[in-house]
Amino acid sequence: MALYLIGDVQGCDAALGQLLAKVAFSPSRDTLYLLGDLVNRGPDSHLVLRRLMSYGDAARCLLGNHDLSLLAVAHGRRAPHRKDTMDTVLQAPDRGEMVEWLRHRRMAIHAHGVLMVHGGLLPQWDAPQALALAAEVEAVLRGPGLVDFLAQMYGNEPARWSDSLTGADRLRVIVNAMTRLRFCTPEGVMDLKASGGLQDAPPGYLPWFDVPGRKSVGTTIAFGHWSTLGLVQRPDIIGLDTGCVWGGCLSALRLGANHGAHELIQVKCEQAQAPGE
Repeated sequence: MALYLIGDVQGCDAALGQLLAKVAFSPSRDTLYLLGDLVNRGPDSHLVLRRLMSYGDAARCLLGNHDLSLLAVAHGRRAPHRKDTMDTVLQAPDRGEMVEWLRHRRMAIHAHGVLMVHGGLLPQWDAPQALALAAEVEAVLRGPGLVDFLAQMYGNEPARWSDSLTGADRLRVIVNAMTRLRFCTPEGVMDLKASGGLQDAPPGYLPWFDVPGRKSVGTTIAFGHWSTLGLVQRPDIIGLDTGCVWGGCLSALRLGANHGAHELIQVKCEQAQAPGE
């Protein structure tokens, strides 16, 4: 049995197929953990979703900001962006099944010693709290309040976490941190505009995983979302968005058994997209 973490696919089904062929993936034997942004910007979001749906429990997927965007557009709570390439899902005969499947994906997963999120964690959150907060959002996504939630999901405020937050503000902070976060202050104030590399941190801000004293220290965290950061392999931090849709690679990390060494597997993804978020 092999376990794989996979970075942002973003509708690049051909690259995903090549990657899975390269590792001889078998859904009866192996398990995939996809770190969010399954759809959008690439050409074949519908094929990605159908492929992953067909794998059943062998494909365990996180929600990224593009996946949530698809849900919002599909439910009429957000207008499509001019760069979106989600029509292959929205106009598909099985649109309903794909959208319903997507709303039941996770915001965070803790398995095999790794805490997985799409974006990041705020410094006030340890692993148990992060999972509990993720579950709050998951419950709303799967429940009758989905459409109302999607209408209130967007916005950059509040910019920091407080345990006293309630309602839409509370859920928005959780979503922004877990799907959009790159930089924050040591106090946990998020910057949700900067999208460059480490050298582009706004004054007073740090990559979320380098904030001194963050409560998740000691937990290995894997994430995607940050293509301009690229591959990160530290003992405690794994970043796997290597810019597939922007002409980079699609990356998978095979987790080593019994704390053994991990193995990086990559395939080149040829795209004509201009760099972007």
